[in-house]
Amino acid sequence: MAITSIRGFNDILPGTSGQWRWIEETAFSLFGLYGFSEIRIPVVEKTELFCRSIGETTDIVEKEMYTFPDRRGDSMTLRPEGTASVVRAYIERKLYTAPVSKLCYTGPMFRYERPQKGRYRQFYQIGAEVLGDPSPGVDAETLEMLMRYFAALGVEGVELKINSLGCAACRPAYKERLLGFLKNTEDRLCENCVRRIGTNPLRALDCKSPGCIEATVGAPEITDCLCGKCNTHFEEVKSALSLYGHDFIVDSRMVRGLDYYSRTTFEITSGALGSQNAVAAGGRYDSLVKELGGPDTPCFGFAIGMERLALVLGTDSFSPTELSVFIPMGAGTKEASVGIVRALRESGLPVAEDFSETSLKSRMKRADRLGARFVMILGADELAEESVTLKDMAAGTQDLVKWNGLESLLAERLTSR
Repeated sequence: MAITSIRGFNDILPGTSGQWRWIEETAFSLFGLYGFSEIRIPVVEKTELFCRSIGETTDIVEKEMYTFPDRRGDSMTLRPEGTASVVRAYIERKLYTAPVSKLCYTGPMFRYERPQKGRYRQFYQIGAEVLGDPSPGVDAETLEMLMRYFAALGVEGVELKINSLGCAACRPAYKERLLGFLKNTEDRLCENCVRRIGTNPLRALDCKSPGCIEATVGAPEITDCLCGKCNTHFEEVKSALSLYGHDFIVDSRMVRGLDYYSRTTFEITSGALGSQNAVAAGGRYDSLVKELGGPDTPCFGFAIGMERLALVLGTDSFSPTELSVFIPMGAGTKEASVGIVRALRESGLPVAEDFSETSLKSRMKRADRLGARFVMILGADELAEESVTLKDMAAGTQDLVKWNGLESLLAERLTSR
């Protein structure tokens, strides 16, 4: 019996992988214009890192992490998200000696969730973190970068939702108000929310259970409890977003699923994704670096879900590199063919060589299946004249072309079609 992949772990096949690389390259190119540099973080970290950063009472830590002992018995975890690893590297490598660090990354994350469309157990993210700047202008500029990124990809119909979660000074008062409200609707909450209501009542607002959604309608809004500093920060974020020309919605229910967030939080959603509609999300986390043993460092960051972004874009958004020239390698002409192939590739043309010994008719059929625009035939007669027979598969025509004019002719025809 053939071995199959693990449920929730997918192969990214040719065609799709090309689109993904385009998504990544577009991100890093644009993010570089805003001063971001790439960081590559480990796939495996000590479990303690995620327990301390994400929060003991979150679904991720309680139910979703892939955790295992190493040979020494130490607990290790496949990273469920990227921010904690970036912060660990920031502290360990003393990146805080620079006034501000702007770091971006991409790669797989792992959570034991129920697989569904756009949501898998191994999933990929593009993330970015700004470490060391408390300004609300950073929040707005980073969101402006994200919206510009989606525009560069041609994504339409996305919606920016923002909220403020306050800080350590004003959030306790809100938690007390929310807890009082939830106690009166406890019989309608799911088992998880009832269990966590005393330790982290905000989780009830983030729960996707229909009963919890209905039960928390009319819950107190955190924006009504913000202290003066948090309120000023949030107003300045909104003002800056308006200056950038971006529409946004204030969503007072949005608390995000990680405990480290404070002040600004956001989601960018798409109507093309159904109920699981967030394609990017993040916010400010001003206490995480200090909680993990580093200096007091304000931060803002986000992550983009690659699978969801690819679903929003669809297959028509990306045109893979087309095969330009197909060359059947014939006996006695291999030396000349190799020189021509090398020259074409150095000029930037995608070329496929056919080393089979089947008939020319079979090779032509293969070239057609591969979608080659041209087939270059080099036989004894062509070799004697230092020429090739160039067949245009789209036009159905063929010409005898000198070697020294081949590259310019192909470039001209490929750009004029």
